[in-house]
Amino acid sequence: MNKIGEWLRSAEAWLDEKGRPAWIVAMVLGFILVWPLGLAILFYMLWSGRMGCSKGGWGRKYRNERMGETGNAAFDEYRAETLRRLEEERTAFVGFLDKLRKAKDKAEFDQFMADRNRRDDGPISA
Repeated sequence: MNKIGEWLRSAEAWLDEKGRPAWIVAMVLGFILVWPLGLAILFYMLWSGRMGCSKGGWGRKYRNERMGETGNAAFDEYRAETLRRLEEERTAFVGFLDKLRKAKDKAEFDQFMADRNRRDDGPISA
């Protein structure tokens, strides 16, 4: 199954490289050879947005959106810096939550031990 998945990903990348005409040819050939294959390709093209029309050109727009780049170096740099900063803040927040959990656990354990010691020190009823 892994080899099939790798082959499908490489075929998808190759078709993306060639653009919408290659996807249309693949779909038509799929309908000619085995109609469910052509139908599956058509649904995949619609689901993934590969059939969408845009002024900027399908291939460039799709590849840039998929890679997360806009083509504007200043914006891409700002975005990368913001994502890096947010990841640092997330890491710090997770550390803070861990400290809070440990403090809460310690307080609960100390409470348990105090209750247990009080119970052990009390009179024994027979």
